[in-house]
Amino acid sequence: MSNVIKNVGILLKPRNVLEFTTIIPNITEWLIRRKKTVTFLSTEHNRIQKYFKTIPKQVSFEDHSEFHKLDLIITLGGDGTLIGISRKCQKKSPPIFGINMGRLGFITEFSKVEYFDELAKTLKGNYEISKLQLYKVEVSRKNKSIFKANFINDVVINKNNISRMFSLTAESDSELIYNVSGDGLIISTPIGSTAYSLAAGGPIIHPEVNALVLTPICPHSLNHRPLVIPDNKSIDIKFPIQEDHLTLTIDGQEACDIDKGCIVTISKVKNSYAKFIKNPDRTYFHTLKEKLTHGQRENL
Repeated sequence: MSNVIKNVGILLKPRNVLEFTTIIPNITEWLIRRKKTVTFLSTEHNRIQKYFKTIPKQVSFEDHSEFHKLDLIITLGGDGTLIGISRKCQKKSPPIFGINMGRLGFITEFSKVEYFDELAKTLKGNYEISKLQLYKVEVSRKNKSIFKANFINDVVINKNNISRMFSLTAESDSELIYNVSGDGLIISTPIGSTAYSLAAGGPIIHPEVNALVLTPICPHSLNHRPLVIPDNKSIDIKFPIQEDHLTLTIDGQEACDIDKGCIVTISKVKNSYAKFIKNPDRTYFHTLKEKLTHGQRENL
């Protein structure tokens, strides 16, 4: 890329992290020394104030919509922080530089102890980006839309009270995929395949594969296995038996109650991506081995 970056937004993990008391003043002053403006969310004003004796004049506070007009967004948190801002990305949203403040950090590219060199290169326009496809879910009833949201990782349908089996039907382009009875269903993207879907027995899907995976949760049949389908097809989830107390969860961060007669439709958002700054020292297979100890063999 060749775009020089001038205006930088910093997005924080919602929960306080001990290192914030030093890392936030340090990274802010580091950016200001390089003649960059720094923006935090307006809802974080009181929190940011505690990290500075006096907030520098080059620091401003804006809402989420203004963040997507900046040149770069830096996230200080884990995968959840990165996913939260990514769901709101638009066609002209800036790239995201993810700094991992947590433990796993599967899609957060940079470590909190070694990001300054790559951030310096990024500010000069010397960086590569990876694009992460956005998907959308819509809940409708009687042909009327009652809920819409984008997602990065997965959509989960399950009971929101005591754990009980229920039934649903999955269709693609009006053709029946299968009827499932069990604890629920996960519809996962490739990047989300290493999250809840993996824990429920789903496959690992490489992020460059254009697919969605349907993973039943504790199905009441040995015949209902995870299924990978092309992501250029829409998926409709219906409920042939009137069910109460069902919940739709998006990326583990946002939820919607599903009432009687609802249809859940999942599809790809055309030409819409979240853009991440790539760590040149990190590859997908290296991340699998490092974070999930996948494919490692014992010393011989």
